[in-house]
Amino acid sequence: MSFAPEPAYQHGSPARTAVLLCYLGTPEAPTPAAVRRYLAEFLSDERVVEIPRPLWLLILHGVILRVRPAKSAKKYASIWTAEGSPLKVWTEKQAKLLGGYLGERGHPVTVRYAMRYGSPAIATVLDELKAQGTTRILILPLYPQYSATTTASVNDAVHQWALRVRTAPELRFVSHYHDDAGYIAALARRVTDHWQSHGRPDKLVLSFHGVPKRTLLLGDPYHCECLKTARLLGERLGLGKDDMLITFQSRLGRAEWLQPYTEPTLIALAQQGVKRVDVMCPGFTSDCLETLEEIDQEAREAFLHAGGKEFHYLPCLNDQHEWLAALSAVAIQHLQGWPTGLASDATGRDEQRQRALAAGSTK
Repeated sequence: MSFAPEPAYQHGSPARTAVLLCYLGTPEAPTPAAVRRYLAEFLSDERVVEIPRPLWLLILHGVILRVRPAKSAKKYASIWTAEGSPLKVWTEKQAKLLGGYLGERGHPVTVRYAMRYGSPAIATVLDELKAQGTTRILILPLYPQYSATTTASVNDAVHQWALRVRTAPELRFVSHYHDDAGYIAALARRVTDHWQSHGRPDKLVLSFHGVPKRTLLLGDPYHCECLKTARLLGERLGLGKDDMLITFQSRLGRAEWLQPYTEPTLIALAQQGVKRVDVMCPGFTSDCLETLEEIDQEAREAFLHAGGKEFHYLPCLNDQHEWLAALSAVAIQHLQGWPTGLASDATGRDEQRQRALAAGSTK
């Protein structure tokens, strides 16, 4: 096996620690060509689609990548901003702000972000961190609920990178924080702030990203973690069973996915006489295509067309203070025992001086 070239090694260099936020990714532009490249990478991941490989590649390249990019590009165009893709804009902002939050709490570590699909790629950012002398890296996926299709895929990408380097940094991985008190409090604050301005709905609908039902039957904890997040949020808000619904969105293909499905549920609620719904997507930490277009546009239209009167979409956590405080607490919990920034660098230099003095005194 051949390894990537190592950066110049300097003996006695202080330990450097970094946090790498990892998220799904996005096309570079709302164009069919850019969407095709993104979908080809995303849908080629065996963690995402568990159909037998030869059959799936035939479907992917023979049908999906010929038809879907143009349709998806129009959807991306409807939510694109002057700064670019909302998902990338918010993720970049979260990384910058998290660095500040950690620094204020005495952990001035490097914080970077990377995308599982698209850019900046996980391997590219890890190469950059290694070249900067980073010796310890905390991998922090922006998925509160663990799924093999998301969190495990991030871990795969990190380990694949580590296989090709001669000296890998120490690595830690955050698997989930679906029941973290700070995360739940941030979600609750998002809801209560909205209700203070707009009043309460007839129903609060919590829409999580769907996965095939088969993954649940095979032991993936995602479904259970979504339900726990929803239960804890409902308890925090003081809601009864009839006040809140849990649904799943973004179904792909004909196989059965986790139910109930979001849009059919909203249509049924409208037909049953429910006048107002507030819809929130707790599993998404940044607004993106699935929240801004699928929920705030398509699901909104479906509910109102079916007879509903008011549809309120509650934005994702994005750059909310409570969310970043919670995320920094999660990071600090998993950084325990590692040198974290300026204080540790000073300690390392003091230790080097002491060793040098001790060595001199024995001569």
